[in-house]
Amino acid sequence: MSSNQVYVSVVGFSDVERHALNTIFRLSEEHEPTYVPWQSGGAGRRTGMTVPDAEVALVDGECAEAVVHRAREAHESQRLIWVGANPPEHAWRVLERPIHWASLLSDLDMVYAAKQADSGHIDLDISSPSPLADDSLGLRPSRFRRALIVGANADERLYLKGRLALAAVIEIDEAQTNEQAMERMKRYEYVCAVFNMDDSQLDAWMLAHTFRQRNPQAITLGMSAHAGPLGDWWSRRRMEKSSRRTGVHALVAKPPRPWELARWLEDL
Repeated sequence: MSSNQVYVSVVGFSDVERHALNTIFRLSEEHEPTYVPWQSGGAGRRTGMTVPDAEVALVDGECAEAVVHRAREAHESQRLIWVGANPPEHAWRVLERPIHWASLLSDLDMVYAAKQADSGHIDLDISSPSPLADDSLGLRPSRFRRALIVGANADERLYLKGRLALAAVIEIDEAQTNEQAMERMKRYEYVCAVFNMDDSQLDAWMLAHTFRQRNPQAITLGMSAHAGPLGDWWSRRRMEKSSRRTGVHALVAKPPRPWELARWLEDL
């Protein structure tokens, strides 16, 4: 087994979450370390190598199989990352939903660093998580691209996250107020943003304009029921005029339609 690979056993999780995880695994193939999905020897059959137990067990605490990992004694050759409530005492890390993918990636990087430490290459203590960045810098470095979703409801956010994960955008921030959106735009660089133009509590056009100024290369989308087939002609025309003025690339229907989102997200 390559010393630059970390094998991860994935137990449970929704289709959208698995899309995001698969994206992490796929993108890591171009970097060091590489994270490889492991399941009942599948990794070994694919690579033609004899693969030992996965070094990381990533377990969805809400799935039926979680009970096995809850009862299983911890062993030093594997680290358990538990997602959800009521983790077992031997869990190495515990994450809450929605999963913060940057935090998960940081944990996986720590497992790789531990392998280097075990090999004598570095001296490292991984008993507690390391900070993702220096807050004094006001920046958050990222190995992957980042998107911002503003004002969408829970179902819309879940769907948008899935579509963005398929476009290899897995670090996704959410904002429900003007203040939250502005704070995130000050902290991060983005490749895409989706604004709910129908939320009366948001100054969505102002936020979209600010986003375009801060992220001129990003894709900026406005989501509105008026952009769909049931929207009236006058409202759609008025919103298209506002889109041109603020720099929004396109208005997409609400609820979002797969082919319409794919048209824009494939350019990311």
